[in-house]
Amino acid sequence: MSNYKGTVIEESLKNKEILKKLHITSTRVEKVTDAHETPWISQWTLDDFEVLEQDAETTAEELSKSLDSNHGASWYVDFKNKMYHYIIFRDKVFCVDRKNKEQYDEAESYGRSLGIPAHQLINYEGEYKDAIK
Repeated sequence: MSNYKGTVIEESLKNKEILKKLHITSTRVEKVTDAHETPWISQWTLDDFEVLEQDAETTAEELSKSLDSNHGASWYVDFKNKMYHYIIFRDKVFCVDRKNKEQYDEAESYGRSLGIPAHQLINYEGEYKDAIK
């Protein structure tokens, strides 16, 4: 089995109850700057977490339902292992095969359609290249 690792921004969550279900391995706080493009908050609290392989799908769905929708759909969460990458938007979950560029392109296109700034989206091309090495 290969567990998943990811990061969630606490301020991106409408419902923070999901944090109690995650195995949080570390937390750090970043002061928000103009580059974050989230002027409605002053900091990002980033929780690194792990998900057991057998819990990945359920955790992804719960995270999707927990994301804040008050500021457009400006947030997403992701976690991955060596084979798969869950990219989670409010009410939409992509489970991407890390060797499949087309699946990454689809998730990226969806994120852009929501208005997520390009510089905040996952570097899908880089993920794809890293996965096939």
